[in-house]
Amino acid sequence: MKARSGRLRAVYRRLFAAYGPQRWWPGDGPFEVMVGAVLTQNTAWSNVERAIRALSEAGCLDPRRIHELTDQHLAQLIRPAGYFNVKARRLKSFCAWYLEQGGRESLARLDTTALRRGLLSVNGVGAETADDMLLYAFERPVFVVDAYTRRLFERLGDLEGGEGYEAIRRLFESGLGPDVGLYNEYHALIVRHAKAVCRKRPLCGECPLAGLCATGGGLGGG
Repeated sequence: MKARSGRLRAVYRRLFAAYGPQRWWPGDGPFEVMVGAVLTQNTAWSNVERAIRALSEAGCLDPRRIHELTDQHLAQLIRPAGYFNVKARRLKSFCAWYLEQGGRESLARLDTTALRRGLLSVNGVGAETADDMLLYAFERPVFVVDAYTRRLFERLGDLEGGEGYEAIRRLFESGLGPDVGLYNEYHALIVRHAKAVCRKRPLCGECPLAGLCATGGGLGGG
């Protein structure tokens, strides 16, 4: 791994100039963001929106209501999100933990390390899901690493491939410094760029990172 602060910021500036502010995370309030973070595993966000809408229309977009639902009922409500039986169990486990901890107000008093440790203790909440919650629901300076991040920065030449999640997260956090707003926007821009241009079959001729990318031709400093 060799990304430097200046280079990470150069990539960010190019992406921001190309796509503008993304205003993420799409969600109406912190708890909805947390539900979305669980449901978005292995599915498109449009499917998550349908599942969240079903929960809301049923009057169940609430941690206690979700916890009280049977697994079968919850699974049917979130069916659009895919893997609905597994996600129902995970969402109920999360809501049980969330309520036991006293809800968001109580959790927000924890420092970031303790809060992250608690989130990771919940069945079905992995590093990416926990960091989604930390950044977007609790506004903590934690950089979210996803498959799009790996794809983009491997192609840029800053990741060799095979690096662990925590190593990549530390790379960004040490290179950029603690900045919730920057992390929020950067992650959203990476997702936007990966969907629009840096696809599995990249559209290198349309890429705003030309000159910075090893795959597209030409490495640049910055």
